[in-house]
Amino acid sequence: MINYMNIVPGRYVVAVSGGIDSVVLLDMLVNQASKTVLPNLELIVAHFDHGMREDSAEDAEFVGELAKIYGLPFETERVELGSDASEAQAREARYDFLKRVQQKHIAAAIITAHHQDDLLETSIINMLRGTGHRGLHSLKSRDELLRPLLHLKKVDIVEYAKEHKLQWREDSTNQDTKFLRNKIRLDVVPRGDAEWRQKMLGHIEKASTVGAKLDREIGALLTHALRNGQIALSRSWFVKLPHVIAGEVIVALLRKLRVADVDKHLVERLTLQIKTARPGKKLDINKDHYVLMTKRSARVMNRQTHKTVRV
Repeated sequence: MINYMNIVPGRYVVAVSGGIDSVVLLDMLVNQASKTVLPNLELIVAHFDHGMREDSAEDAEFVGELAKIYGLPFETERVELGSDASEAQAREARYDFLKRVQQKHIAAAIITAHHQDDLLETSIINMLRGTGHRGLHSLKSRDELLRPLLHLKKVDIVEYAKEHKLQWREDSTNQDTKFLRNKIRLDVVPRGDAEWRQKMLGHIEKASTVGAKLDREIGALLTHALRNGQIALSRSWFVKLPHVIAGEVIVALLRKLRVADVDKHLVERLTLQIKTARPGKKLDINKDHYVLMTKRSARVMNRQTHKTVRV
């Protein structure tokens, strides 16, 4: 049931929360993939405790025991984000941990348990946020982040778990509709019938195809605009770009920086300010980067070193 397309023999970090999705993913990798098509698969189980629930430490214990049962190395870390932390904050902290585990073990990629329902939820959320065509197809596999369950529905995962008598942990916050994702998951996606699902998946696939072509063209445009590998955009060049194209350049730039939360407000603010801000102005991007405006350029700076970022 796993999509093996991007998985080759090697070492991988498997993100396991303890919930049904990641428990099924781990079982599939151990009992299906490694014993059939991928006999030389090395897996490291990684669990991140956000510190957002009182009982979250029990999830870490559960996943640790699961790793022991499968005879796999286990990595875990806890932070104290608190119950008021946003989904974006939790995601950024989680992926920072997963990337550090990947580097520690020199793993080929991180594997997550995102499935088709997650794909639909993310697309709807991003449409509401106004992230454009990229928001429709943002949840996909990449070289260092594999999502081999995207073709499976939630009901397929539940069926597999029951058939193989798997145990998992239920996250109580998954029922809290103050989080937009939970509201979409509980109130929107279940209302869609098979026809709606197919139409949505068709739109996502079309957006992915068109987006890939656009990304190549914008990427070439951005590369041409960089100065000796430094992210320092010529302001005279940028001002002449049509507003929509300038915004696409900013999105491509933010993706190079691996900015976690890219929305229309951030893109629009940077696009306008790079065109109009006075020399010496600092434009905030995130906790790691800012843009320093000079008379001739907009230079992306590292907050720690205060040096121009290279790509």
